[in-house]
Amino acid sequence: MGTGKRGLLTAALTVVCAVTALAAPGTAFAAPAPTPAPTSSGSPAAPTPPPSKDLEQIREKLEGLYHDAAVATDAYNAAEEKAKKQSAEIVALARKIVEGQDRLKKLKNQAGAAARSQYRTGGLPPSAQFLLSDDPGQFLDGAGLVLQGQQATRKLLGEMTRTQKELREYADDASAQWKKLEAGRKAKAAAKKKIERRIDAAEQLESRLEKKEKERLAELERAAALKAQTAWLDTGVLEDAAGKASSQGEKAVRFATAQLGKPYVWGAEGPDSFDCSGLTSQAWAAAGHPVPRTSQEQWRQLEHVAVKDMRPGDLIIYFDDASHVAMYVGDGAIIHAPRPGRTVTVAGAGSMPILGVVRPDA
Repeated sequence: MGTGKRGLLTAALTVVCAVTALAAPGTAFAAPAPTPAPTSSGSPAAPTPPPSKDLEQIREKLEGLYHDAAVATDAYNAAEEKAKKQSAEIVALARKIVEGQDRLKKLKNQAGAAARSQYRTGGLPPSAQFLLSDDPGQFLDGAGLVLQGQQATRKLLGEMTRTQKELREYADDASAQWKKLEAGRKAKAAAKKKIERRIDAAEQLESRLEKKEKERLAELERAAALKAQTAWLDTGVLEDAAGKASSQGEKAVRFATAQLGKPYVWGAEGPDSFDCSGLTSQAWAAAGHPVPRTSQEQWRQLEHVAVKDMRPGDLIIYFDDASHVAMYVGDGAIIHAPRPGRTVTVAGAGSMPILGVVRPDA
């Protein structure tokens, strides 16, 4: 990213931090809906929007539905990753089986050639032929040949036995991988259904709201995020946080920044849309340092660092079940793909419950 672009991003983040304390993504500020004025005519007044308490319950319900969808999305992505690995293992085993069958065929051909040679000598094995010889020299030469032949036969039979054993093991492994693949397919299908059910329920809930109710709901979402971000900043957690991004971290941040405005789509990892871990995994892949695909595996496998020590490029993991992940970009801000219906955006790092921070290039 050039100096000019970095300056623009820094300025933009500073403005967002100062004015909105980096509130929730994708929600537009809306002034409180005015109370309808009483009418002197007999026409019915505009419907009274539900009280804030009811909308707050709706907000919490939506938050729960989208959180469940995020958990299911992580399960879907994990099943997808396992399926890719298992498919690759099955292909590798299939190659080994083919190679083993070819090797076994050659060994059987060698055994067949030996049998045909014995047939051509009248069915007498070499040991019987040299014992019938009256020539001592021929007797000794024959004894050496018999010994060599016996060793070669044992080696041939041993190799055939090992090859047959390997083929059985490869076949068993392939069968086990197929079973795992089928189990993964069912888990993936179940996760997909859960995602679709949760998102559909959320969309139906939102669709029943009037325009003014949606505006007030958006204001409640923004207020909740602002409150969480302010409380987080008030802890002083960023007072000593002045970590500088690594060269790979800078590349990851540049990639994430370039995706701003692209839609959230569950299971997506670019280039036109992303889910939360799709964005972070692709950002670090672009930086030349691949990380696990899912937020839960990123939390489990990557090195943990203290929040006060985080630097741009680090990944912040959210919620107790590690169901969401975002990229820290400095100044208390993150870039993330929030949820269905939203786009990749800048938000406050403390606007959601933080589980911890991980560093891909530790």
